[in-house]
Amino acid sequence: MGETGLVLTLGLFGLLAVGAPIAIALGLLTLIGIWMADLNPLIAAQRFIAGSSSTALLAIPGFILAGELMGAGGLSRRLVKVASAFVGHLPGGLSISTVGAGTFFGAISGSAPATTAAIGSIMIDELETRGYKRGYAAALATAVGPLGQMIPPSIPMVIWGVLSEESISQLFLAGVVPGLLAAAGFCVISVVYAKRQGIQGQPRASRGEILHALRDGIWALFAPIVILGGIYGGIFTPTEAAMVGALYSAIIGVFVHRDLQLRQLPGLLINAMRTTAVIMFIIVTAYGFAWVIASEQLPTRITELILGLTSNPLLLLLFINLLLLVLGAVMDNISAMVIMSGVLIGIGAQIGLDPIQLGAMVVINFAVGMVTPPLGYSIFVASSVSGMSIERIARHLLPFLAVLLIVVGLIAYVPAVTLWLPGLAE
Repeated sequence: MGETGLVLTLGLFGLLAVGAPIAIALGLLTLIGIWMADLNPLIAAQRFIAGSSSTALLAIPGFILAGELMGAGGLSRRLVKVASAFVGHLPGGLSISTVGAGTFFGAISGSAPATTAAIGSIMIDELETRGYKRGYAAALATAVGPLGQMIPPSIPMVIWGVLSEESISQLFLAGVVPGLLAAAGFCVISVVYAKRQGIQGQPRASRGEILHALRDGIWALFAPIVILGGIYGGIFTPTEAAMVGALYSAIIGVFVHRDLQLRQLPGLLINAMRTTAVIMFIIVTAYGFAWVIASEQLPTRITELILGLTSNPLLLLLFINLLLLVLGAVMDNISAMVIMSGVLIGIGAQIGLDPIQLGAMVVINFAVGMVTPPLGYSIFVASSVSGMSIERIARHLLPFLAVLLIVVGLIAYVPAVTLWLPGLAE
C-alpha cells in the first residue's frame, strides 16, 4: 500500500472514530488524495458530479416521498388493521400483525429507517398496552426495518444496480424470498414470545370486521401492486415507479382517506428533500473517494489479498459475509457500498458468484448491519420513537438478529434463494 493509500485508510478510520460525519470525512479525504497525487483539484468536482449523474438515482427521492406520504396519509395504519383482522387472534397475533404491516410498508418505502419509524410510531404503544414489554416492541420495530431493504422496491438495491450496472428490476426480485423468509422467522419469534409471556391473542375478528378492515385498507394493499405490477408489467421503469408511488400515496391520502391535508404537503416535501439531500451528499462524496482509492489500485490489492487467504469458495463466501456484516454495523451503508463495490464485484467474478446473488448478498448484509448494535441506524430510530435506551432494545433484538443471520447464510450458500424468482421473470 502506497503513502496515499495509507493516509486515506488511516484517515477514514480516524475521522469516523472521532465522530466526523461520514460525508464530510469522505469529501475531505477525496480532496487530500487528489492533492497528494498532484492532480488538478477540479477533478474532485468532476467526480462528485459524476456520482450524482445516474438517472436511476432519481428513484430515491420518489420512494422516500412515498414513504412520507403513506405515513401521513394513514396507509400504514390501515395496513396494521388489515393484518390484525386476519391474525390478531393467534398467539402473538399483534406482533405478527406488526411483521405483516412492516412487510407491506417495506414494499413501498424501500427504506429500513422509514419502515422502523412508521411501524414503530403506530405499534410500540399498542404492543405495550397488550402486555408486550416495551423493549420487545421497540426491538420488533427495529427488526422489521430491514424488510424495507429486502422486499422490493429497495433504495439500496437501486444504488447497487447503478454501481454494478446490473438490472435493478432483477435485483428487486432477488430480495423477495429472503424478505419473506425473514418475515416468517419473525412470526415464529412472535408466537414463541407470546406463549412464554402468557400473552393471549385478541378476540377473533368477525367476518364483518374483516370485510371492514379490507374495505378501509384496500387502497393501501393496492399500493405495492401498482408499483411492482407497473415495473414487472413493463409499464414503467423503477425510477418512474417511485414517482408513481409518491403520486398514488398523495392522491389516496388527500382525496380518498382524507387523512392528509394539503397544508401538510410542503412539510412532507421538505422532509423528503432533507433525507434525499443527506443520502445524495453521502453518495457523491463516497463516489469521489472510491475514484481516488481506485486510482491508487487499493480495490485490486484488497481483492488479491482476500483471494490469497484461501482458494476455497465456501470459505471466501464466509469471509466476505463477515466483512460485510462488520462494515454494515460500523459504517454508513451507502458509503460502504460505493467504496467496496470494486472489491466485491472483483471477488464475485473470481469465485463465479452470480452478479444478482452478489447484489442481494451485499444489500441484505448491510440491511442487517442497520439493526446491529451499537451503531445500527434503525436502532437509533426505534430508540427515538420508543424512548427506550439502545441497550434495552439490543437485549430483545438478539433473536431477530439470529433469524436475519440465518437468512444471510441461505443467500450466500443456497443460490436459488435469490436467483429462483429473477430466473422466472427472464
